[in-house]
Amino acid sequence: MTLRTFLLASVASAVALPALADVNVYTTRQPELIQPVIDAFTAETGIAVNLAFVEEGIVERLRAEGERSPADLVMTVDIANLKQIVDAGVTQPVDNAVLEEAIPAELRDPNGLWFALTSRARVVYASQERVAEGEVTTYEDLADPKWQGRICTRSGMHNYNLALLSAVIAHHGEDYARTWAEGVKANLAKKPEGGDRDQVLSIWQGECDISLGNTYYMGQMLKSDEQREAAESVRIEFPVFENGGTHVNVSGIAMTTSAPNKEEALQLMEFLVSPEAQAIYAERNNEYPVRPDAQVSELVASWGPVTPDTIGLTDVAGHRAAALRIMEEVNFDG
Repeated sequence: MTLRTFLLASVASAVALPALADVNVYTTRQPELIQPVIDAFTAETGIAVNLAFVEEGIVERLRAEGERSPADLVMTVDIANLKQIVDAGVTQPVDNAVLEEAIPAELRDPNGLWFALTSRARVVYASQERVAEGEVTTYEDLADPKWQGRICTRSGMHNYNLALLSAVIAHHGEDYARTWAEGVKANLAKKPEGGDRDQVLSIWQGECDISLGNTYYMGQMLKSDEQREAAESVRIEFPVFENGGTHVNVSGIAMTTSAPNKEEALQLMEFLVSPEAQAIYAERNNEYPVRPDAQVSELVASWGPVTPDTIGLTDVAGHRAAALRIMEEVNFDG
């Protein structure tokens, strides 16, 4: 081969190589929670990821943008949010062996329309001083008058509490769930407000004895110089449903119908369920990995084992509208 032929072949080869496209992600999760795993993906593949935080109206935005939407993927917390996005018809199915092998069937849509990435348990934070070990048992027990004036929680209208009430409906039906919500409301020490971490501060300050919260918030507080003392004043209890387990929820991902960078987006999806990414999630965010072979962080393991509830997440999500109606009817936040 002459030098001229070699140079021409090299130029042709270079022209044939496509430039790596960015992946655009709409997310309802705070970007700082997922940035470490995104950075690891970019370092490994060279593919940049643009995160757009969409706190509200993600379905409306995708519908308005239609096929012109720049979004390749949507990431969100709460199974009901995932189901709402799927039901809106703004996602497309993904048939991928890597995802199916990494994620248990109960943590992904049977038609490939959504995939869980992490899970978290809805637990009880209990005062170390005022609540005896073993005193917290079931979710049903939270409506018992023995807790009157001892419970604090964030808004009953928040997705996390709506998901829990949806699970109550799945187990016991709407009539029971309404009575339960009324019972929990009657046991509140104060009007629902703030987030899960604020409830821990309320326990520390003596305003209440127990509260509902997600497991990973405890990890965040223990890493904070300002909040560590409050976090150490409580312990995590894993209540269960009668004849069931602990309520868990997920963060998940779906591919949009537009997905202009489908190939690169699929690479990101595969990476997010890889052992490397699942380890980052577990260590940085104190969440439970979805891969059965992945280990939880040392801190999460120290809280004890969790037995997830047996009611399917899709079933739970199907009761969200009823849960919202019940919270409004009992004026939970009033």
